[in-house]
Amino acid sequence: MVALTTRPAAPPASSLAGTPVRRLPALRHLGPNWYASVMGTAIVATAGAGLPWQPPGTRTALTVVWALSALLLAVLLTARTLHWAHHRDQARAHLLDASMAPFYGCLAMALLAVGGATLVVGSDWIGVRAAVAVDLVLFTAGTVTGVLAAVLVPYLMVTRHRPPLADASPVWLLPVVAPMVSAALGPLLVPHLPAGQLRQTLLYCCYGLFGLSLLGALLMLPLVVGRLLTGGPPALALTPTLFLVLGPLGQSTTAVHQLAEAAPGVVPGPYAEGFATLAVLYGVPVMGFAALWLGLAGALVVRALRRGMGFSLTWWGFTFPVGTCVTGLAGLGRQTGLRLFELAATGLYALLVAAWLVACTGTVRRLVTGRLPAPPA
Repeated sequence: MVALTTRPAAPPASSLAGTPVRRLPALRHLGPNWYASVMGTAIVATAGAGLPWQPPGTRTALTVVWALSALLLAVLLTARTLHWAHHRDQARAHLLDASMAPFYGCLAMALLAVGGATLVVGSDWIGVRAAVAVDLVLFTAGTVTGVLAAVLVPYLMVTRHRPPLADASPVWLLPVVAPMVSAALGPLLVPHLPAGQLRQTLLYCCYGLFGLSLLGALLMLPLVVGRLLTGGPPALALTPTLFLVLGPLGQSTTAVHQLAEAAPGVVPGPYAEGFATLAVLYGVPVMGFAALWLGLAGALVVRALRRGMGFSLTWWGFTFPVGTCVTGLAGLGRQTGLRLFELAATGLYALLVAAWLVACTGTVRRLVTGRLPAPPA
């Protein structure tokens, strides 16, 4: 009875003075980098569906992974909305932080990745018509968000962040890579649009997004490589971000193949043949460089592990970029008919699944123990 009759405690002095009391403190350090977990999960479903070999039960497992990615996206969109509502000062600080602002590209890529996975494997559960509707909404939202990120984040870097070249990081690629994801997944919607102008418009817009992202990445990559050659390896915790360089390589290769496969019957015959030719002439050399970078980044990761690199959210960098290389190699396999590319895609997919399991396990363990979300070190 005492508890029922006790007068309520007086509000804290800071509240009386006009300073708002922050709510949901667990969300204060929930940054846009968390969307990498959605991307890394969705690509497991999409990449697996494109492999030439499908053991029994594979499709069901991939659909379960897609459902998990959709659930993660819904949870994170809600949590990030609450973050902006209750911790607006921290959200603004993220935008003004040169190391965190580029992760807003992950929001766009998460929307696009889940939309693409919905159409590729989610249609098994919800039907093609519903999958097309969901993908159309997520593709539109992701493309608009990705183009905005590709413009606004570099704008902030020029006008507000002004990071020194010594801080150049593969993370800088994230905003400009987002439109490439649109270029790779947009062609999946082409057959579901009315024939004529709409199909052609979407196809050519995807080609424009391909160029936007490709040239943007080509501007950023020399800065990243130059920083490595002159400044040495990155900090241990940031070493997994080296895998982000695989993103524009694998995603651009995937994009040219998806565009080539969607072109017949949509654009004139000579253009369609040109799309198919470009898919091979572009994809093979780029995948060659991706193999080089995978070896370099892998060696640096082994070096970092031997020096005590522990788990962090940057480990999600091992997932989505590798998945884009899987889809790129699978596309080359379809275009050329060479078993080499099919075997390479299958082997790399095994690496993707292993990396995804490690990243999931580490993230869940730290969420349960309360070590995530956490302020940056």
